[in-house]
Order: sequence, then C-alpha cells, then structure tokens
Amino acid sequence: MQVILLEKVVNLGGLGDVVKVKEGYARNFLIPHGKAKRATPENLAAFEVRRGELEKAQTESLTKAQELGSRVDGLTVQVTRKTGVDGRLFGSVTTHDIVEALQAQGFEVERAAIRLPEGPLKQIGDKSIAIALHSDVVVHITVSVLGEAAE
Repeated sequence: MQVILLEKVVNLGGLGDVVKVKEGYARNFLIPHGKAKRATPENLAAFEVRRGELEKAQTESLTKAQELGSRVDGLTVQVTRKTGVDGRLFGSVTTHDIVEALQAQGFEVERAAIRLPEGPLKQIGDKSIAIALHSDVVVHITVSVLGEAAE
C-alpha cells in the first residue's frame, strides 16, 4: 500500500514522502495514529495544501523535544523498592515507575518514549536508559534503583 507520511517515521521516511508499506502496518498503525494517509490523488493534493502547516508543526515539536532533552539529559532519578537478601527486587521497576520519578522532578515524559530494551529493571544499582523524546532526539538518564529491606 502506498501512503503519504504526515510526519517523520523512524526507518521509513520523512514528512511528505510517499512510501510503500504493508497493508497491516498502514491500517493498524500509521493511519490510526495520524502518521500517514493513503496516497490517492485527492490526498496528495490536500497534503500539498497543508504542507506548510505540517512542516511548522514538525519543527515546533522538534524544538520542544530538544529543549526538554537538554534539561533531562544526564539526569539521575531514584526509585526505591523492597528487596530480598540477594539484592533482587520484589517486583520490578517499569516505565511507569520511571515516568512517576521524572514527574516528581518536574519533567513530563510519555511512557512510550522510555526505552528498556532488556525489559523492566529487576536488580538494585544504577542503570543508564534511553528516552526517545522525538525521532531525532534521544537522551540518556540514569535510574538508580535503591533497595529497602523487606519485613
């Protein structure tokens, strides 16, 4: 299926690119999330009319992400969890916990932006994680998981 990208999509293309993708990817992800439209002559004409405002919105989004990224980059957040004798956590530290820790420090970050490639954190200690604030802005923070003796 041919689609017109309404914003930059990682590993696919930039704003205004007409790309060929699989039907399911277009129908289930790109189109419902407002990232693309079907590449019909009518949609191509409508896109050219709106190109300026879409480029402006994309630039504003990038600027906002860069400004937040400059404040968040290198930050350390602490999360305390109950632990066993061997230092393993009862439960784990997930993206939700990291978002709450960032909100406590005054930063608004979406859960989907936090990258935990090895899954939730299950050990005490410091771990560097990536946050993708925008497709072009990726910052790294340190999550310090502290242990609290279980009773």
